[in-house]
Amino acid sequence: MTDTITTPAITRTIDARGSFCPGPLMELIRGIREAAVGDILSVYSSDKGSKTDIPKWIEKAGHRLVSLETRDGYDEIIVEKTH
Repeated sequence: MTDTITTPAITRTIDARGSFCPGPLMELIRGIREAAVGDILSVYSSDKGSKTDIPKWIEKAGHRLVSLETRDGYDEIIVEKTH
């Protein structure tokens, strides 16, 4: 049996690779402000701190962490704007 997780369609991709803390988070916050409720944002970050900082902020801000995947040399963090 295989579990298939369907990731919602990405509305906006924020490529923050090469940017250091708090750059990726600041870019996500700006993206969330500009997004509509229900939009799915994907953040690419090569900063190791983003893996913990961004999910903490998402929880505190009341949005939804869809997934966090480690790619080749960066992390992809997918967020749904919930309000």
